[in-house]
Amino acid sequence: MIAELQCTVLDCPDPAALARFYAAVLGGDVDRPDRRWATGDGWATVHTPCGQVLAFQRVDDYRPPRRPDPARPQQFHLDFAVPDLEEAGVQVLALGATLLDAEGAERGWSVYADPAGHPFCLVRH
Repeated sequence: MIAELQCTVLDCPDPAALARFYAAVLGGDVDRPDRRWATGDGWATVHTPCGQVLAFQRVDDYRPPRRPDPARPQQFHLDFAVPDLEEAGVQVLALGATLLDAEGAERGWSVYADPAGHPFCLVRH
């Protein structure tokens, strides 16, 4: 095992509103204090009763997906908590991932794409 699933992140135009929607659907706490994330205008979270965390990230000029239109695909990414960001990066690259953004490593995370191009983040645990 390389990582632990930390949360699922959905792109959206209004993170707080979408967090309230999912909290109403699933139950849970919106923006519960959590050392892993800072909430604000561009980010919101829902801690569900089952322990899963959903996060919502503001995207300017957001265009909602239109399933099954490949020109407007579904939009989300996974965050994986790792104890050693550099070592986990080496391991996922060996499995076929592609590094998309290494600058985040200074902030505590790096962005990769899986072999099919879906983005995911490795986040220092």
